[in-house]
Amino acid sequence: MHQIRIANTPSSWGVLEFDLTGEVPGYEQVLDEIAEAGYAGTELGDWGFMPTEPNALRPALARRGLALVGAFVPVALARPEAHAPGIARALQVARLLRDAAGPEPFVVLADDNGSVPQRTQNAGRIAPGMALTDAQWGTFAQGAEAIAAAVRAETGLRTVFHHHCGGYVETPSEIERLMALTDPALVGLCLDTGHAAYGGGDPLALLRLYGERIWHVHYKDFDPAVAARAAAQGWDYFEAVRNGVFCELGHGSVAFAGVGKALRALSYEGWIVVEQDVLPSLGAPKASARRNRAYMQSLGV
Repeated sequence: MHQIRIANTPSSWGVLEFDLTGEVPGYEQVLDEIAEAGYAGTELGDWGFMPTEPNALRPALARRGLALVGAFVPVALARPEAHAPGIARALQVARLLRDAAGPEPFVVLADDNGSVPQRTQNAGRIAPGMALTDAQWGTFAQGAEAIAAAVRAETGLRTVFHHHCGGYVETPSEIERLMALTDPALVGLCLDTGHAAYGGGDPLALLRLYGERIWHVHYKDFDPAVAARAAAQGWDYFEAVRNGVFCELGHGSVAFAGVGKALRALSYEGWIVVEQDVLPSLGAPKASARRNRAYMQSLGV
């Protein structure tokens, strides 16, 4: 019997690659609260938030019964000069994951989201003229494959690509383009339900299209009313997030019951990572994490 396991991530406590929050708690408190809220695993968070020595990280996780399931690595893949430092950064992260947790965690590769003004300003409403050129797509895909190949060769870990609003792989057609240009044995897909919906897609459609290529899953909900306000008022990606475009699970439009059913039909045996952007209206992150966990339990997950 396959089992889907549920994790959270330090980003739900405000440890973000983007500076959207004020002061965040230390890693000890975050790990305590992830475990206390009912989760079995965690992603790493930004480099340096948790210990970067495996002999310190491993016991910190073990004391709380938490598995280490992955780490987010953003790289500006459309720029060829970013590939070599991207490989170095991914390997640094992958070595820590391997040495602290073995071969199971994923390198969660992404574009350097939020770094291209046009894409950041128009998240959720990308027009064809904002896309990569054919040559840039070739560079982007080559970079993703080079990073995944280096990670697998040195550490044995696998790499998934995280589609993400505010970057160059946001819309259904952009996800399709990257998947078509990369080796399915080398680059998997991290399905993010909220980013799929905000990018104009459907998580269930992605599950139907890519099935067993989805090796890692992020649960995030999407509020179309906030997205409509963002479009009407010209909010960029960050302003939409601050205003709650990614709401708590069960409060938006993502059909999580259907997503869970589709994952079970695929005999998915990986992790679902709840990723709740910190919003002042949600109160304490731990309380929000508990509500999200309770919602998932109501769906039998």
